[in-house]
Amino acid sequence: MGIRKKTNKNPPVLSHEFVIQNHADIVSCVAMVFLLGLMFEVTSKFAVLFITVQYNVTISANGPEETAVNHFHHGIKDLATIFFYMLVAIIMHAIIQEYVLDKINRKKHFSKTKHSKFNESGQLSAFYLFSFGWGTSILLSENLLSNPVALWEGYPHTLMPFQMKFYFICQLGYWLHALPELYFQKTKKEDIPRQLVYIFLYLVHIAGAYILNLNRLCLVLLVLHYFVELLFHVSRLIYFSYENRQMGFTIWAVLFVLGRLLTLSLSVLTVGFGLATAENQGFDLATGNFNILFVRITVLAAICLTQAFMMWKFINFQLRRWREHAQPQTLKKKQVPSKSKSKKDKANGVNGVNSHGADSPRARKEKSS
Repeated sequence: MGIRKKTNKNPPVLSHEFVIQNHADIVSCVAMVFLLGLMFEVTSKFAVLFITVQYNVTISANGPEETAVNHFHHGIKDLATIFFYMLVAIIMHAIIQEYVLDKINRKKHFSKTKHSKFNESGQLSAFYLFSFGWGTSILLSENLLSNPVALWEGYPHTLMPFQMKFYFICQLGYWLHALPELYFQKTKKEDIPRQLVYIFLYLVHIAGAYILNLNRLCLVLLVLHYFVELLFHVSRLIYFSYENRQMGFTIWAVLFVLGRLLTLSLSVLTVGFGLATAENQGFDLATGNFNILFVRITVLAAICLTQAFMMWKFINFQLRRWREHAQPQTLKKKQVPSKSKSKKDKANGVNGVNSHGADSPRARKEKSS
């Protein structure tokens, strides 16, 4: 699983450059320690905390043939599992970077600015595509799309199927891995604040919904959001290769606004109306019930503020694109009269030479006089 970048330089062991060049190998060795721990009885109980999903609850389904169904709830041990899959995300990041993105960069010869943006969009496109497909399959299997009432009905949703819990574990692990990747990828100082903001927003919203047992609503909103973001980053990848193809940005702009409206509508419907009118009201940590007015207002405020922030960034992005598109057109308009004026001056200069030049009859007459 180790990734080794070809380089002629051999940096000192444990130096910054050594860690950056060999971080995938180092992380792979750490992950292998946990996997090897499963082989020994003494360490297997400890290794299982990191590798497998915890808090299993077996429920017998009522029917002609009683079958056992496994569900899971969240707890403090999930931090160990999230840590392990954060290591897996770092390894997968390095594999995609080395064997896909770096090869494309060598062929295209991008500038430094385009190189960093291409890598960012390439990594996020792979993650959004995987998360969107996986999340959609969970929504279909749990019938959340055909039965939207299930978003708030039966709250608190403390028990989750394996796929849903593992999905949230991987989501938190991925966005946590983005923090050390800022160091491993030598991110520019001016880009770090922007990336820290959206990493923080992802972690707060996903972890908040996971703890407050709003996992069904969070899953629907994540699938919707990831689809829109996937379209944006795929459009940006196409734009870097073919600058004339910008139709994807137009489609993304329309879907982005629709996505914000759908996010607000589903949030208000679920939290503002569904949970507000539910019978199970109250605050109880033991049962995982957080259905009180303060929590509902806090959740809605966080979602609304995030959507407003995203719209503000979206408007600034569209204005910047409009200015960049309008600037070359204004330059072309200014260059047209200047060219015609230079042609006239050149023509007048030639005529002046012919009428008053040294070889003209008038010039010879003035010279002789």
